[in-house]
Amino acid sequence: MGTSVARHPDEEHYGPAVRAMKFERGTDGPRVVMVGVDGTDTSLRAAASAFGVARRQGCGLTMVFVAAPGLLASLAPQVGYAQQEAFDEIAAELRAEAHRAAEEYGVPITLVTRRGDAFSELCAVADQIKADFVFVGASAQAGHKFVGSIATRLVRLGHWPVVVVP
Repeated sequence: MGTSVARHPDEEHYGPAVRAMKFERGTDGPRVVMVGVDGTDTSLRAAASAFGVARRQGCGLTMVFVAAPGLLASLAPQVGYAQQEAFDEIAAELRAEAHRAAEEYGVPITLVTRRGDAFSELCAVADQIKADFVFVGASAQAGHKFVGSIATRLVRLGHWPVVVVP
């Protein structure tokens, strides 16, 4: 058990003393915040939270939209076309909102659109941009309580601090 050293009557410190660290300019706050967006209410709330952090911290925001093709799209071409149309529409809305917010608030925003598995693509982008934080919306899908959501998988991977927004 560590010893308690009283430096101030209201403080208790346990374990070894904290080592003094040299201050390094540029490492005193986040450089880039990333958010996964898919057009759902929870992902849009996550985007708003990430945007607020980026604005207050004076750092960049990277929004990542991953179009994940479903099983039906591979079986029926007409479903694939409809799905692509929906993905394009969501991407266009995100693009317009990102442009408006960047101009209005002076926050550098990058929108990345990918196709594939959302978890894999979010991880790849976060690694590529060296994200300081990853924001995602909590999943509202019932099955994710049993098999795990993207948010849960990102937290378990443990490469970045993950903020899950309800």
